[in-house]
Amino acid sequence: MAGLLADLARLESPSVVPASQGPVLDRLGGELRALGMRVRRLRGKASGGHLFAAPARIAGAGRGRGRAAGRLPAQLLLGHCDTVWPLGMLATMPVETRGGRLYGPGVYDMKGGLVQALFALRALRELRLEPPAVPLLFVNSDEEIGSGESTRWVRLLARRVRRVFVLEPSLGPEGRLKTGRKGVGRFVVTVRGRAAHAGLEPERGASAVLELSHVIQRLHALADPARGIAINVGVVSGGLRGNVVPPEARAEVDVRVLWEEDAPALEAAIRGLAPTLPGTRLEVSGAIDRPPLIATPANLALWRTAEAAARQLGLVLGHGTAGGASDGNTTSRTTATLDGLGAVGGGAHSIDEHVELARMPERAALLALLLLAPVAAAEEADTAVPEDEARMTGAAARSAGTAGSGA
Repeated sequence: MAGLLADLARLESPSVVPASQGPVLDRLGGELRALGMRVRRLRGKASGGHLFAAPARIAGAGRGRGRAAGRLPAQLLLGHCDTVWPLGMLATMPVETRGGRLYGPGVYDMKGGLVQALFALRALRELRLEPPAVPLLFVNSDEEIGSGESTRWVRLLARRVRRVFVLEPSLGPEGRLKTGRKGVGRFVVTVRGRAAHAGLEPERGASAVLELSHVIQRLHALADPARGIAINVGVVSGGLRGNVVPPEARAEVDVRVLWEEDAPALEAAIRGLAPTLPGTRLEVSGAIDRPPLIATPANLALWRTAEAAARQLGLVLGHGTAGGASDGNTTSRTTATLDGLGAVGGGAHSIDEHVELARMPERAALLALLLLAPVAAAEEADTAVPEDEARMTGAAARSAGTAGSGA
C-alpha cells in the first residue's frame, strides 16, 4: 500500500496542468486491469481527462455470460487524481515516511483513498467474493478546480447507481466519515473606475481599488457563522502604477453555505452590490453551483451500514460535516452517498500533508465490506444499470462530444 501510494504521489498531477494527469491515470489504469477491470479513458478538453472502470465481465453481458446477463444494480467508487500542488513541489515537499506517516503532495487528498479502493477491489477478487451490486470506479482530474468538465459524467453515473462511496479523506484524526458538506460558490467582482494622474489631477479619477476595499468589507459582512455561511475574499488585484488612479480592480470570492435555502438570498446579495464612489461601477460573475451535501435518509442509512461494517472490524466510526465540497455534493442529489472513505491523516492543502499508514488497511477493509453490503430489494427495483455499463458510458461519451478510448 505504502509503495503504491508513494509512486502515485511522485507522479505530480496539479489540476491546472492537464498533461500531468496522464502518468497517474496510466498507472491507475494498469492496476485496475490487473484486477480484471475494463478501463476507459475519457479525454478532456480543458482538463487532463478522466478514468472509468467496470468489471470486464460486464463488457460481455450482452452475450449472456454469467451473472451479468441481466439488469444488475451498480455502486460507484468516486475519486479524483488531481492535486492543488504545482509541479516541482517534490523538491521542497518530498515523499517520505516518518513516524508511521507517509508525507507528500496529494497523499491525503486524495491519492490515499484511490490506493485503498484498489486494495478493496483486490481483496474481493482474491477472496472470490461477489458484491450484490456491480462495483464501478470513476476518477476525474479536475475536482480541485470545481469539476467543471467532469460533473456531467458524475451526474450521469449517479443516475445509474444505487449508492456512491466517495474516496475523499476522512474527517479529523479519528477518521470520521462525512455525512454533510457545505455548498460552494465562486464569484469574481470587478470594479471599473477611471484613470487619472495621481499628482496632477487626481480629482478626475475614480479609484477602483478604493471602491473594491468598500466592497470587500460588505462581502465579509454577509458571513453568518451561526448559519454556516462563510465568505472569503481570497485574491485581490488592481491598479496600473503607483502614480495612476487605478481604473480597475478585481476580487475572487469563495462562498460556503450549510443550508441550500440560504443560497438564493446570498447570491442575490452579492449580485446586488452597488458602488459607493462616483465614477465607479461593479461587474459580478459566478454562482453557488455546488449545493450542500446533507444527511438525507438514504445517506444516513448508508452511514448506518458503514457503522455496522466498522463494528465487524472492531472499529468505532463517527461522522460529521465538512466545510469543503466534493463530487459527493453532486451525487447526493440523485442517490445515496457516503463521503470521507479515504485515508486517515491530515494537512490537506498544506505543507505537512500526510496519511497514517497503519490506518490504510482497515479503511480498505471497511470499503470492501461496504461493497459487499446488501442492496435492499426495494432499492434494487428503483435503479439498475444497463447490461453493458461500458457500452453505455461509451455511448454517453459520443453523445457528449467527448472522445473516449477503450483500453
